[in-house]
Amino acid sequence: MDPQTRRTKKGKAAVKADEAKVDLTAVVVAVNDSEPCVLTVGHADTLPSGPFALEHRSLQSGLRGWVEQQTGHALGYIEQLYTFADRDRIGTERHQRVISISYLALTRKEQATNLTACGWQSWYEYFPWEDHRFGTPPVLLDRLRPRLIEWAGSASEPTTQRERRQRAAIAFGFDDRHWNEELTLQRYELLYEAALIEEAGGGRDAIAAAAGKPMVADHRRILATGIARLRSKIKYRPVVFELMRPSFTLLQLQRTVEALAGRLINKPNFRRLVEQQDLVEETGETSLDTGGRPAKLYRFRHAVLDDRAIAGTKLPLARA
Repeated sequence: MDPQTRRTKKGKAAVKADEAKVDLTAVVVAVNDSEPCVLTVGHADTLPSGPFALEHRSLQSGLRGWVEQQTGHALGYIEQLYTFADRDRIGTERHQRVISISYLALTRKEQATNLTACGWQSWYEYFPWEDHRFGTPPVLLDRLRPRLIEWAGSASEPTTQRERRQRAAIAFGFDDRHWNEELTLQRYELLYEAALIEEAGGGRDAIAAAAGKPMVADHRRILATGIARLRSKIKYRPVVFELMRPSFTLLQLQRTVEALAGRLINKPNFRRLVEQQDLVEETGETSLDTGGRPAKLYRFRHAVLDDRAIAGTKLPLARA
């Protein structure tokens, strides 16, 4: 073999070794009985996903195909979430870059399949520190806060110690700081950096076990990104109605928003804002499933999507 042929073959091999693999990953969300759920496959530790192939007409069609194949569930509302392309992000071969293009999909649980290969899991099983509807979660106060303070103090330089402590205080609402429900991803990444979760490679000790169920590769990070996006978006776009049944009570709507946000909403303010912005209209029917007096049933007013005022639509997340 002449030198030129050897160089050509070597060059082709190098290109092949450095090829990037593109995966499509779905964060499929539903709310059931006031509990936000995510669709998983396998042992409840994997988000539906699959490689982008040449036969796929587009990224979205590829994702829809993989989700339907793995779960039997056809997706409705879908939007691109984020592209994850960190080097060695899931421990693959040294010369292969795995890129995950993630999507957020909203649906209703009753539309799901009965396949045993998939199931719905509360996203608070993976992020127990995120649910503040019933007060500050004990795992945050009793387990994570002391370890984060210890981690901050373990830095060799005082400047780094202060910087770590400040990051933890901002992300987790320590030192009388305001809890920001949208910082889900920052909180997860801080726990990862402090090696307090299993995916960070520290094993499954008592702290890691208390810090929620792990997921394969970086799927919990992808899920955290989806939660943060949805928590932000429900404040200024009526996407929450993608999760509602065709007719619902205002209390059911409020409980759904609270489930997603992980905190309570002031009831009078919520109802006033929903009604003032004409987001819903009465169906003329009532529900007897309230446990008390019949409650009016409403439906989403789809005409609101055509209103220019929709850019200002927001739902209040003030504490009750």
